[in-house]
Amino acid sequence: MKARERKKQKLVAKYAEKRARLKAEGKWEELDRLPKSGSAVRLRNRCMLTGRPRGYMRFFGISRVKFRKLALEGKIPGVKKASW
Repeated sequence: MKARERKKQKLVAKYAEKRARLKAEGKWEELDRLPKSGSAVRLRNRCMLTGRPRGYMRFFGISRVKFRKLALEGKIPGVKKASW
Protein backbone atom coordinates (compact mmCIF):
# COMPACT_ATOMS: atom_id res chain seq x y z
CA MET A 1 0.00 0.00 0.00
CA LYS A 2 2.87 2.38 0.73
CA ALA A 3 4.24 1.89 -2.77
CA ARG A 4 0.84 2.46 -4.33
CA GLU A 5 0.42 5.68 -2.34
CA ARG A 6 3.86 6.94 -3.47
CA LYS A 7 2.85 6.23 -7.07
CA LYS A 8 -0.33 8.28 -6.58
CA GLN A 9 1.69 11.14 -5.09
CA LYS A 10 3.94 11.23 -8.16
CA LEU A 11 0.89 11.23 -10.45
CA VAL A 12 -0.74 14.07 -8.50
CA ALA A 13 2.47 16.12 -8.67
CA LYS A 14 2.75 15.47 -12.40
CA TYR A 15 -0.77 16.68 -13.24
CA ALA A 16 -1.24 19.37 -10.52
CA GLU A 17 -0.34 22.34 -12.71
CA LYS A 18 -2.34 21.09 -15.69
CA ARG A 19 -5.40 20.35 -13.52
CA ALA A 20 -5.29 23.82 -11.97
CA ARG A 21 -5.01 25.48 -15.39
CA LEU A 22 -7.90 23.48 -16.86
CA LYS A 23 -10.09 24.23 -13.82
CA ALA A 24 -9.36 27.94 -14.06
CA GLU A 25 -10.23 27.95 -17.77
CA GLY A 26 -13.36 25.86 -17.18
CA LYS A 27 -12.40 23.12 -19.65
CA TRP A 28 -14.22 20.29 -17.90
CA GLU A 29 -14.17 17.88 -20.87
CA GLU A 30 -10.36 17.98 -21.03
CA LEU A 31 -10.19 17.63 -17.26
CA ASP A 32 -12.27 14.44 -17.50
CA ARG A 33 -9.67 12.91 -19.82
CA LEU A 34 -6.92 13.15 -17.19
CA PRO A 35 -6.31 10.13 -14.92
CA LYS A 36 -8.61 9.98 -11.92
CA SER A 37 -5.73 9.16 -9.58
CA GLY A 38 -4.12 12.44 -10.60
CA SER A 39 -6.57 14.28 -8.36
CA ALA A 40 -5.25 15.40 -4.96
CA VAL A 41 -8.44 14.35 -3.15
CA ARG A 42 -7.60 10.70 -3.85
CA LEU A 43 -4.47 10.83 -1.70
CA ARG A 44 -4.58 9.37 1.78
CA ASN A 45 -2.15 10.25 4.57
CA ARG A 46 -0.35 7.11 5.68
CA CYS A 47 2.23 6.26 8.33
CA MET A 48 5.74 6.37 6.87
CA LEU A 49 6.78 3.32 8.88
CA THR A 50 3.80 0.97 8.68
CA GLY A 51 1.48 2.38 6.02
CA ARG A 52 -1.42 2.57 8.47
CA PRO A 53 -4.07 4.96 7.07
CA ARG A 54 -5.88 5.79 10.32
CA GLY A 55 -4.67 7.66 13.38
CA TYR A 56 -2.15 9.62 11.30
CA MET A 57 -0.30 12.44 13.07
CA ARG A 58 0.54 14.99 10.39
CA PHE A 59 3.26 16.81 12.35
CA PHE A 60 5.30 13.62 12.75
CA GLY A 61 4.18 11.73 9.64
CA ILE A 62 3.49 8.53 11.56
CA SER A 63 0.48 6.78 13.08
CA ARG A 64 -0.55 7.20 16.70
CA VAL A 65 0.46 3.61 17.47
CA LYS A 66 4.04 4.04 16.25
CA PHE A 67 4.22 7.53 17.77
CA ARG A 68 3.36 6.19 21.21
CA LYS A 69 5.85 3.33 20.92
CA LEU A 70 8.70 5.57 19.75
CA ALA A 71 7.88 8.29 22.32
CA LEU A 72 7.96 5.83 25.21
CA GLU A 73 11.30 4.50 23.96
CA GLY A 74 12.61 8.08 23.90
CA LYS A 75 13.33 8.03 20.16
CA ILE A 76 11.37 11.20 19.34
CA PRO A 77 13.29 14.28 20.54
CA GLY A 78 11.39 16.69 22.78
CA VAL A 79 8.51 14.30 23.48
CA LYS A 80 7.96 12.79 26.92
CA LYS A 81 5.07 11.29 28.79
CA ALA A 82 2.97 13.81 30.66
CA SER A 83 2.69 13.58 34.42
CA TRP A 84 1.17 16.06 36.87
